[in-house]
Amino acid sequence: MQSSHQVTRPTTSSTPGPVPTPAATQPRPVGAALAVRPLVNALGPRRYATINWVGLWTLYAKEVRRFIAVGTQTVLAPMVTTLLFLAIFVLALGHRVDQVGGQSYMQFLAPGLIMMAMTQNAFANTSSSLLIAKVQGNIVDLLMPPLSPVEQTIGVAAGGLTRGLIVGIATGLGMWLFTPLQIAHPLVALFFAVMACLLLSLIGMLAGIWAVKFDHMAAVTNFVITPLSFLSGTFYSTERLAPVWKAVAHADPFFYMIDGFRYAFIDHADGSVMTGAILLLTANLCLVWLVHRCFAHGYKLKA
Repeated sequence: MQSSHQVTRPTTSSTPGPVPTPAATQPRPVGAALAVRPLVNALGPRRYATINWVGLWTLYAKEVRRFIAVGTQTVLAPMVTTLLFLAIFVLALGHRVDQVGGQSYMQFLAPGLIMMAMTQNAFANTSSSLLIAKVQGNIVDLLMPPLSPVEQTIGVAAGGLTRGLIVGIATGLGMWLFTPLQIAHPLVALFFAVMACLLLSLIGMLAGIWAVKFDHMAAVTNFVITPLSFLSGTFYSTERLAPVWKAVAHADPFFYMIDGFRYAFIDHADGSVMTGAILLLTANLCLVWLVHRCFAHGYKLKA
């Protein structure tokens, strides 16, 4: 006789285990529904904020590491070249030019040479970066990542700006060993250094986008950048020029960035510092817009 609490087992088939129920009738675990949602979202388009900060920082770091890897060529060589310019002009003209703007010729010359080194290297960094990428065919590494034209413009231009400032600091420290450099207006020096390096960095980007081969870039450097640099009052005061040539020098945009930077050191300017600041700021805004449009339309960057 069976006990009252004994459970009678149902008759089962020869297959061991519980009888499976149809999948449609099985209850779906709550955790499984939650686990499917991230998978569905991962398969869709990835969403970014207004600015892709990770991508922007990655592009900027790539541009900086590119010239830091060859620092002897990109930082040390310009410093040595600028010091040679200083030595040659001081030895050749130092005994003929006693003072310029109330300062010795060496102290007058040093800020202009520092600015020339900064701007030339800012231009070289961005122009070579884009042109080499186009020639080698890896420009797609810049165009395919999820970066907007604004982020591409800022990332590449900031790399050239950084190189220009680093070269300027290295050159200034090297000159400080030979001539006592004093900054009368530190904030003015910082403003003109940043604006000038950014200006040449953006011009370098336009040149790199436009150029198809290295001959085109050499033409821009030899017939545009170098003449404007040497005729901007780097080695002399424009006050000693004839009225016609003085007007020509003041029409050179490079004159205002060198004159403003020199004013920050020796507290003397040949032109209007405020005019130079407004001109540089306006030029940079126009160039940022122009480079942005080139990236947005893929001018000479996309097939």
